[in-house]
Amino acid sequence: MLISTGIPSKEDIEKVKPSSQRLKKGPSVMIECFQNIPCNPCVASCRQGAITMAEDINSLPVVDFDKCTGCGLCVTRCPGLAIFIIDETFSQDKALVKLPFEYLPVPQVGQYACGLNRAGQEMGWFRVNRVTSGGKKNMTNVISLEVPHELSMEVRNIRDGGYRNEK
Repeated sequence: MLISTGIPSKEDIEKVKPSSQRLKKGPSVMIECFQNIPCNPCVASCRQGAITMAEDINSLPVVDFDKCTGCGLCVTRCPGLAIFIIDETFSQDKALVKLPFEYLPVPQVGQYACGLNRAGQEMGWFRVNRVTSGGKKNMTNVISLEVPHELSMEVRNIRDGGYRNEK
């Protein structure tokens, strides 16, 4: 499915998803990298050593969820924009999903952004909780969206320019 559509299957997602027990402990990384390509910035950026890969640089990254603190440094380092932070402990009814974002204009805290799933379908309008810059050398921002818990594993992007001040 991934090769023909660019959209990972439910089975692909299940292989990289943190367990529900891990998600109850706080923010955690979710790496949706499914193709063996020569890449390892996520491994190099992880200060906790939670992300590793086999000796072959073409291998897929592997996450030790017990070591991951959900710091999000790896999100801005992934050239494929395939890393997300999921925080299901954000509030009783909402999770925080931290997404890589490389477009202008950048949404502002307090605005609502149109959240998209992996297929680009609209999932709803979600409050922007935080915007973190990747820095001067890395133009990848991290957009934190407040989403209902049931959508934390679905929302993976926002529509470019799809922002407004009210829901």
